[in-house]
Amino acid sequence: MKLPTLITLLLLCSLTLSAQVRLGIRAGLVNLNVPSSPNNIPGGGSSPELNLDVDEAQFGIQGGFVLQIPLGEKWIVQPEVIFNSNRVDYEVEELRSSGAVSKVLSEKYQYLDIPLLLHYRIGALRLCGGPLGHVYINSTSDLLAYENYEQRFEDLTYGYQIGAGLDIWNIMLDVRYQGNFTRFGDHMYFNEQRYDFDQRPERLIFSLGLLLGK
Repeated sequence: MKLPTLITLLLLCSLTLSAQVRLGIRAGLVNLNVPSSPNNIPGGGSSPELNLDVDEAQFGIQGGFVLQIPLGEKWIVQPEVIFNSNRVDYEVEELRSSGAVSKVLSEKYQYLDIPLLLHYRIGALRLCGGPLGHVYINSTSDLLAYENYEQRFEDLTYGYQIGAGLDIWNIMLDVRYQGNFTRFGDHMYFNEQRYDFDQRPERLIFSLGLLLGK
């Protein structure tokens, strides 16, 4: 948990050194894109052989707190602590001796996202970018109905965000692209073997924020 610890220390130092630090809240919608190809999964125990692919990635929601730390007139350091919830639907084809059976099964994930972004102001416009950590909280999955399926989430994974924002008085409008350094589905284990997909997940985030105080 080195990244959350570092951000906490930065926050404490900045609050001590700068009277212009501003606290805010932010909420938004997240569109998850997972380009992939089907995975053929051997049966195990009472579980049949499967063809598994991403059917649809639903819009997720997020919300949390931001802190703006000015570095002169143009630059801002903005750490955030954001609760993030997403759902993914999988197209599952069960290959049985009596024939194939298709169904759609869902998984839901909850993470605490901790971005550390550097913003550059151009008038009311902001350009931003920086790293983030995903702290795993919880998940539920319809795939757990299969005896040979198991979830193994890492406690902390990493990614990055780049984007642009517009400030109107105390209101922040942001659009961001989020990339990740781990492949989608790296938590999915069938028959003790990991079945991650070909691509890393991409997210497009639309958010509305409010800065508190002057």
